[in-house]
Amino acid sequence: MRNIALRLAYDGTDFIGSQYQNQGRSVQEALEQAWEGLTQERRRVNLAGRTDAGVHAVGQVANIRTETRHSRRTILRGMNAKLPPDVAIQAVAEVDPDFHARHSANRRSYRYLIDNNAAWLPNLRNYVWFVEQPLDQAAMAEALVRLEGTHDFAAFTALVPEQRSTVRTCYTARLSSVTMFDRHLIAIDLAANAFLQHMVRVIVGTVVLVGRGKITPDGFQAILEGRDRKAAGPTAVAHGLTLVSVGYPPGLLRWDAGEVTD
Repeated sequence: MRNIALRLAYDGTDFIGSQYQNQGRSVQEALEQAWEGLTQERRRVNLAGRTDAGVHAVGQVANIRTETRHSRRTILRGMNAKLPPDVAIQAVAEVDPDFHARHSANRRSYRYLIDNNAAWLPNLRNYVWFVEQPLDQAAMAEALVRLEGTHDFAAFTALVPEQRSTVRTCYTARLSSVTMFDRHLIAIDLAANAFLQHMVRVIVGTVVLVGRGKITPDGFQAILEGRDRKAAGPTAVAHGLTLVSVGYPPGLLRWDAGEVTD
C-alpha cells in the first residue's frame, strides 16, 4: 500500500466547500471520482484544510492510500485529464505510510484580497471583497500585528463546543498591496499552526472596521483579549479568501521538483 500526497489548486466559486456533503459539488468528491476513473479504486481522500463554499486554494494538500502502480507523473497527468476545469493537481509526492495531510500539518497560510477602489472590476468579482469606503491601511496593519503569537482566538470564530480549545499560534499577520490587472488590491496574509472555523473571515471583517475608523487598533486588541465573538465584526465574504499553502515538519514532504513545503 502506497501513500500519495497531492498539492492542488481550485476555484471555489462553484463548490459547496472542500469536504464531501450530501448535496452539491465538493472538491473531495471531484478528487475521489477522478481517482476512481484513473485507478479503478474507490479511496477516501484526506484534505489538509477545510474550506467553505466559495473559498479558493492554490496550495491545498491531500493524501490518498493506494495500491496503484502508476508513476507520480502518470498520476499528475491522469488526474488532471479527469478532473473538472476548476480543480488541478500541481504536484505529486510519495510519502511515509503514517503521513496524513491534515494531522501531519503544522502550518496553514491564507490570503484575503480586498478591492478598495471607487468601482469594482467585474473580472475579480469572485476573488475579492469589494469595499468602496476608503480604508486606513496603516491602522489595519497596526491592528493585524497584534494577532501574532499564541492567543485565544475565541472572538474570531463561529461558536464552538466548550471542550474545544480556541488557542492558536499565529505566525504571520500582515497587510500589503498587490496588483492584479493593473489594479491595486489590499492583501491580508495570515499564517498559523491551525485555524478555527471562519477565523480568517471574522478577523478580516473586524479589521475592515478598523480601516473604517469604527474600531481602533487598541480596540481590536481588546476584542482579541475579550474572547467574545459578539464584540468582533462581521464574517467577511468567502470568495475573497484563498488557502495559499500548507506546511509540514522538515523532510516530511518533498515534491517532484525538489520543492520542500515551508
